[in-house]
Amino acid sequence: LPLLPGIIWTSLFTRFSQVMLLIPLFFRSSESEEEEEEWEPKSKSAKKPRLPKKNEPKPKKVAVPKSTVARKSVKKVAIKEEMDVSLPIAPPEDSRDGVHLLKLKEEGVGTNLKTLNKKSEVPKTQLNSFQGKNFNSIESDEKPSTSVLMAEKQVKYEQPEEDFTFDEPPSKRIKSATCPEGRPVKHAGGCKVKEEFEMNWDIVQALSERTSAEPWVCANLIRLFQEENTIPFIARYRKELINNLEADALREIQQTLEELRTVAKKTHAVMQKLKKEGKLSGGLSTALLNCRTLEELDHVSAPYKTGSKGTKAQRAKQLGLEPAALSLLQNPVELNLFSYIKPNIKGLSTIQEVEAGVQHILADMFAKDKDTLDFIRKLCQQRYICIQSALAKASTKNINEKDIDKFQLYHEFSCNIKNIQHHQILAINRGENLKILTVKVNIPDGVKNEFRWWCVNERWRPKHFVKPELMRILQNSVEDAYKRLIYPLLCREFRSKLTSDAEKESVMMFGRNLRQLLLTSPVRGRTLMGVDPGYKHGCKLAIISPTSQILHTDVVYLHSGQGFREAEKIKRHLLQYNCSTIVIGNGTACRETEAYFADLIMKKYFAPLDVVYCIVSEAGASIYSVSPEASKEMPDLDPNLRSAVSIARRVQDPLAELVKIEPKHIGVGMYQHDVSQTLLKATLDSVVEECVSFVGVDINICSEILLRHIAGLNANRAKNIIEWREKNGPFINREQLKEVKGLGPKSFQQCAGFIRFNQEYIKTFCSSKKIGPESHALLNKAGAQVTKEKQGKKKSKLTPGVLQQPNPLDQTCIHPESYSVAMRFLSLFGGNPNDIGKPDMQQKVNAVIQKEGLEGVAKRLNTTVHTLQLIVDGLTQPEGFDIRTDFDKPDFKRSIVCLEDLSIGTVLTGKVENATPFGVFVDIGVGKAGLIPVRNITEAKLSKVKKRRSLGLGPGERVEVRVLNIDIPRLRITLDLIRVL
Repeated sequence: LPLLPGIIWTSLFTRFSQVMLLIPLFFRSSESEEEEEEWEPKSKSAKKPRLPKKNEPKPKKVAVPKSTVARKSVKKVAIKEEMDVSLPIAPPEDSRDGVHLLKLKEEGVGTNLKTLNKKSEVPKTQLNSFQGKNFNSIESDEKPSTSVLMAEKQVKYEQPEEDFTFDEPPSKRIKSATCPEGRPVKHAGGCKVKEEFEMNWDIVQALSERTSAEPWVCANLIRLFQEENTIPFIARYRKELINNLEADALREIQQTLEELRTVAKKTHAVMQKLKKEGKLSGGLSTALLNCRTLEELDHVSAPYKTGSKGTKAQRAKQLGLEPAALSLLQNPVELNLFSYIKPNIKGLSTIQEVEAGVQHILADMFAKDKDTLDFIRKLCQQRYICIQSALAKASTKNINEKDIDKFQLYHEFSCNIKNIQHHQILAINRGENLKILTVKVNIPDGVKNEFRWWCVNERWRPKHFVKPELMRILQNSVEDAYKRLIYPLLCREFRSKLTSDAEKESVMMFGRNLRQLLLTSPVRGRTLMGVDPGYKHGCKLAIISPTSQILHTDVVYLHSGQGFREAEKIKRHLLQYNCSTIVIGNGTACRETEAYFADLIMKKYFAPLDVVYCIVSEAGASIYSVSPEASKEMPDLDPNLRSAVSIARRVQDPLAELVKIEPKHIGVGMYQHDVSQTLLKATLDSVVEECVSFVGVDINICSEILLRHIAGLNANRAKNIIEWREKNGPFINREQLKEVKGLGPKSFQQCAGFIRFNQEYIKTFCSSKKIGPESHALLNKAGAQVTKEKQGKKKSKLTPGVLQQPNPLDQTCIHPESYSVAMRFLSLFGGNPNDIGKPDMQQKVNAVIQKEGLEGVAKRLNTTVHTLQLIVDGLTQPEGFDIRTDFDKPDFKRSIVCLEDLSIGTVLTGKVENATPFGVFVDIGVGKAGLIPVRNITEAKLSKVKKRRSLGLGPGERVEVRVLNIDIPRLRITLDLIRVL
């Protein structure tokens, strides 16, 4: 070192001085970076640990201008801004450095930004002094940070986080129970709903495609069903969430949802089983998760089911022929099938056996390929596919000729699967099950030829040149796949789809007929005599009062030569109880019994009484008469007499009486014994629940059986309500329902709107018991005593000291959750709740609605239009309003018409007995129902007053018809519909 020249010493000393001066700059920049790291949340700092300082090259830190450090800090601020978009942001301002910074309103963030600016200003003069150039000139060449500019463009002022959609289509508003007006969600291919068993398809989209309902409606319904809401509650009180769908549509969506969930559940069960057996591969897992029907699932999983031999393809794979099959498609030039021959092994001993094994593997591969199946299905949709039935050869030997004649229309039957009717499918299936008919699906040869060409030349075309003998194997594989695997699959799919649709339509038709029957208008205020006809054992009579009390029962023998003597007895009973209406069941001896009474009425035998009679269906009456419910209700009556009581009550209050009978025994369906009994029972029970709920029940007088069918209630809860009523007296208001054991908040929500309180009855009860404030307190005390014993386990539902007062809104269809809205609506025009249903209330409500409009009032009350409409209906409907008043009453008669009296062109009045997809059966009073073919039912002939979802008639409706044809030997009458009365 001493030998070095002085100039070099001077240069080294200068460099050393510069390095010593740069050390403070290095530590200050490190401090600024540490503060930048401290600015981020601790959780984020922990996730991104900094590298040790010893690994950071110091010369690079010195060489980089300080503007880069400032730009880096701003970049982090911008990223933080994008993540926390809910903060209010001020407009960007230009700083002295030429870099745009975003000033946040939060105090802590602003402090950190100022600190960063201070730290960046400290070394600026030092850099200027060492580098000998102006720092501003360096910054003038720099452009503002790209991240800052992007942040300025993306971040908006005071926008809620939920309104942002990042590079996605505009958000669709999905409605919910908590937010009826709808809340925005991201729309990414549909409304996502989390299911227990996830599949490769979205359940909302699948449900929407199958039911033709909008995706947001399907998403809402899935959530509503998951929350255990009932169909009557949803249809009446959640209309805004379901786009005002009717109960039938909701029921169809619910059934389809259960089908999709069944497929998903079974798919995962199959996957778990295959996984345990070591057979589950990635491709198989994807294929299983793509299945949308049980037929597809069975097709994909069938080869992997444990069996004695397995499929032909599986046996060929076990022999080691799978590489040969794959090589034929991918590299056929190097394929040598003779190398696979093993003379001592069965299946590989000859070249023919090797070729057959390869063919089976390829056929199985083709039949499992999704693209191949999609192509053949699409091809079938464009062609004429028909279903054919013929008389079975062996059917004439062991089967009755009468049964064979029933299927005469289908002995040589052929129809396009797109045009075939639902009742025809059910008839063909029944004939096939009875071994009278043979059925097959006919797919034209053109479909097979086009499918073969497409497979060989496009989908499964080998990648290289193929020898003729290998091409022959490929063609045979396609032929084998179609004939042995794909064609049977298509036939199963077509027939399964047709049968499923036909069964659903049959069940829905049964439900519509049952609803029409249950909602038959009741005959109030009459004393009725029910007659259960019979020959040997006589006709059973039962006289009931207008309140359904049994006044008298008897047995008369009208058809054994004692008719005149029995007529005196009947007249005496009718005069004694002032009964002028006779109800005759349509069972055995109905025609003779009707003629007997019609003759007496025409002779005015019962004068001074003006007696009329009607015919009602007695389906299920005999089954009910021996049921435990009938024994409990009428313990002292003979079962034969109970049926007569039931027949009379079916006219007085059809709904209250028919709910006691299992729905499938009412007999207003089509092929009801051939359809899924589980689906039938679920649908009919749902229809009964819907009818009972929409009509409503008076909680203080209804029976336990009727209460069971209210939405949200079951047998145990209905029993507890009856016990509470017997112990504590009548219910005063809906809030008292919360005191019943087992009736929680969800059950109360579902049932409260369908339970009525007769205000006159409650006022009469209160006045007779002299219930004032003190008595109400005693009533409350008695109710509190029931729950006092359980206070150690559960807090009492009843608050002591609160007086139970009648609420006029309890007699309406308004739900308790809307009482506050109803009271605010009443306050708009000074309405009094005690005037509900009176003309004055109707005038005031109509005046407000006409002045501001329904939407305007709803907006003013901060509620939905559907809820307001329900409130308007509840306030304006008269007390004791019954929706069944719009439906038809029984057809009362005084005379009878015989079949021999009919002639072509005769105009008659009748009542619809049953409705089917092919026509409507009408009782015209001749002992045999006539048929109106569906082609004779047009829109012009239907009533314009009633709303109809389809061109159809329901049981109980009165119609005017014209006789078109009479076939006396076969007892067939064809009618034409003139009009609906």
